[in-house]
Amino acid sequence: MDCIQQKSRISEHASEACIFCKIIKGEIPSTKIYEDKEVLSFLDINPANKGHALVIPKKHYETLIDIPEKEIGKIMEAVQKIARMIEKNLKPDGYNILMSNHEAAEQVINHAHIHIIPRYKTDNFKLTWTHKKYEEKEIEAVKKKITQNL
Repeated sequence: MDCIQQKSRISEHASEACIFCKIIKGEIPSTKIYEDKEVLSFLDINPANKGHALVIPKKHYETLIDIPEKEIGKIMEAVQKIARMIEKNLKPDGYNILMSNHEAAEQVINHAHIHIIPRYKTDNFKLTWTHKKYEEKEIEAVKKKITQNL
């Protein structure tokens, strides 16, 4: 069995237990705010702020890299549409677009999903990280490593 067939089988098996796949199938209720043939968007039940929405592909993909390039555009069009709706109708001071990929990046549900989080100057929600520094010439070495197989 080649890698593509094996990956497909893993994704199909994963989708059987996936909470987002169950939402797509209507087996679990959700508060849908947008839906088309390829994408579903609904309100997060544990929001960072009211109006916090999720945008998911209807096909089960675990991470951004698993999504075929031809499908990324439709997903991002939906993200833009939902962000526009949130900005126009909820009038937040700003919004975050966030996607976590893999457990180390705090992905909790292994179905690719993008968060759109309305932000307010008075909210307590913080995205923080510790800033790191490159050693001398290290930034060029990292660039070379990243770009070597493009």
